[in-house]
Amino acid sequence: MKKLLLFLVILSLGCGLGGCGWRPTASTNGKINIVTTIFPQYDFVRNIAGDQANITLLLRPGAETHSYEPSPQDIIKIKNSTVFVYTGGESDEWVERILASLDTDSLQIVSLLDCVPTVEEELVEGMQEEEAEAEEDAESEPEYDEHVWTAPRNAKLIVQKITDTLCAVDTPNAVAYRQNAENYLARLDKLDADLRALTSGAKRKTLVFGDRFPFRYFTDAYGLKYFAAFPGCSTETEASPATIRFLIDKMRQEKIPVVLHIELSNQKMAKAIAEATGAQVRQLHAVHNITRRDFQSGLGYLDLMRQNIEVLKEALY
Repeated sequence: MKKLLLFLVILSLGCGLGGCGWRPTASTNGKINIVTTIFPQYDFVRNIAGDQANITLLLRPGAETHSYEPSPQDIIKIKNSTVFVYTGGESDEWVERILASLDTDSLQIVSLLDCVPTVEEELVEGMQEEEAEAEEDAESEPEYDEHVWTAPRNAKLIVQKITDTLCAVDTPNAVAYRQNAENYLARLDKLDADLRALTSGAKRKTLVFGDRFPFRYFTDAYGLKYFAAFPGCSTETEASPATIRFLIDKMRQEKIPVVLHIELSNQKMAKAIAEATGAQVRQLHAVHNITRRDFQSGLGYLDLMRQNIEVLKEALY
């Protein structure tokens, strides 16, 4: 029923308002409307735009990111926006369907996967493959890791692209956007430098996740190895006994003191591994989504990545 309703909304927008070429480019308060799908985009935009724009986050704090489906109201918000920022990739196939139904001639669209060099998701030793993927033909198109923002240098490229886009569509506020972006980029540079100093001098270089692994760009950036139960965009929730045993053995072999999980995880697997190895359970935040409490507290990408630094000190030293 929900999918039918979405289809009808898309159809009405495409054949109705879109056919008339009508598009509001600002709300009644005179500010441009910017719509973002998930939290990292939202946080980058609010640091660039400040209070010069109306910024909407479609995925509510605390929600599961990989099972998100837009509401009719979400589609209307996209239709009425001046700038739309999304990730791209398989998780955002719904976006492509919606954009194909709309008149996007005056809509500026930013896809994060178009902002940075991308890498394919990989299955490392011990990682459990999804059943559906295992049955796919070997010649199917590659699946790219969508968590591009986890590396601060990628975050810089994304911020630069968003800034250029906002300056192009809202020239009266371009100076403010550029200044805000310059300040934010400097903080990203400092974060990157601190992470490089931390990882270059680390006692060990291996991380173990009793969870999904959305940190491919991060580990590549800082020369780290990893073992995990599932790839970053996996929909699996229960690991096989063989996968858990492998991770337990790896923890013991390399004397790894911390087993990691990501945000909004039930931590069940990480706790089972910790119980078997005596390790500590810690969260490494992928900044894919955020709890309602943290959102209301105003925490952002830089805050959460700084928390990650403290966790990495335990895990790598």
